[in-house]
Amino acid sequence: MGKGRVFEVGDPKMTAGRQSLSRLSAANSPEFATSRRAPHAKPPFTLAHLKKSIPPHCFHRSLLQSSAYLAFDLAVASLLFYVAATYFALLPPPLAYLAWPLFWLLQGCTLTAVWVIAHECGHHAFSSHRWLNDAVGFLLHTSLLVPYFSWKHSHRRHHSNTASLDSDETFVPKLKPELPWYHTYLNHPPGRILTISATLVLGWPLYLACNASGRPYDRFASHFDPHGPIFSDGERAQVYLSDAGVLAVAYLLFSVANSNGLCWVLCVYGVPLLIVNAFLVTITYLQHTHPSLPHYDSSEWDWLRGALSTVDRDYGILNRVFHNITDTHVAHHLFSSIPHYHAMQATGAMKDVLGDYYQFDGTPVYKALWREAKECLYVERDEGDRSRGVFWFKNKT
Repeated sequence: MGKGRVFEVGDPKMTAGRQSLSRLSAANSPEFATSRRAPHAKPPFTLAHLKKSIPPHCFHRSLLQSSAYLAFDLAVASLLFYVAATYFALLPPPLAYLAWPLFWLLQGCTLTAVWVIAHECGHHAFSSHRWLNDAVGFLLHTSLLVPYFSWKHSHRRHHSNTASLDSDETFVPKLKPELPWYHTYLNHPPGRILTISATLVLGWPLYLACNASGRPYDRFASHFDPHGPIFSDGERAQVYLSDAGVLAVAYLLFSVANSNGLCWVLCVYGVPLLIVNAFLVTITYLQHTHPSLPHYDSSEWDWLRGALSTVDRDYGILNRVFHNITDTHVAHHLFSSIPHYHAMQATGAMKDVLGDYYQFDGTPVYKALWREAKECLYVERDEGDRSRGVFWFKNKT
């Protein structure tokens, strides 16, 4: 496909091939998604062709519509908090033991949806007003102990360097010689359970605090260090602001814990936040880690192929709860300012043009997480293909 002609949208030859390409790209089955590698040659289309295939209204950001989704999420989160804080103490122990886990799960899902809207603010997809996007994103992310501007700057670089082994910012796979010494001792089912559990609980705060799973820098890197290597001189003032916001929320939580008790704070805020963090790690990991996805070194990488090196997943009803960040990630990497309420239509519109370059995996999330932890240990070139800069996930240690 890399040497094929570039088709114009609406070209009869492209139209004639759409049905067969659609059957391939829309198979939406685990078997299809894992049985073949994604194309890694330069695609026969450009970003302009993809944009032309999307209805123009998909690029429109409605402040009213975005605000309505946010208001709904905040209303649900507030209602859940009110019910838990007001009525759970009145329940007899057997019911309380059931009520609290249910609250944690529901509130964790709801606050993940709030996190996703803050993520859209970081991409200026919430509204057409940059200052408003940053103000809303700052308030939402800070309330979830996320340094908004710090994350925004590193996340922008992730989008600019997706699938680059040299410059990507998050979940950068290691080469086989770079695997830590203890990896061999964890490459079995009990070790995998331990690794997945630790990653879900600690992965997000460790990424923010010490750039765990991020790209290597020549010195210590942290999203809380304004003078660290992650940020440029022009970004440092906003990192200070992000740190101040997180410290303010931490102090507020400390004050509430002094008055209401640490256990109460952990129950109504701490455990739901852990669930949010676990969802963030799961979603991001599975979007960029898959046996079919290529990674590139500097000799092969280009922006379009990197942006296509991601996969849409199916989280069932949580697709809607999480504002479709789970099953429209390919479109998000290609056009990050498309708001979530247009992302499904944009994805469907692009599939015919993308053809085999569109990757979807309908494997249940828990199975996919286990499979990827087992199969995607490191990346290397195919044997006998040492001159190429294309790397694939491998699992033989």
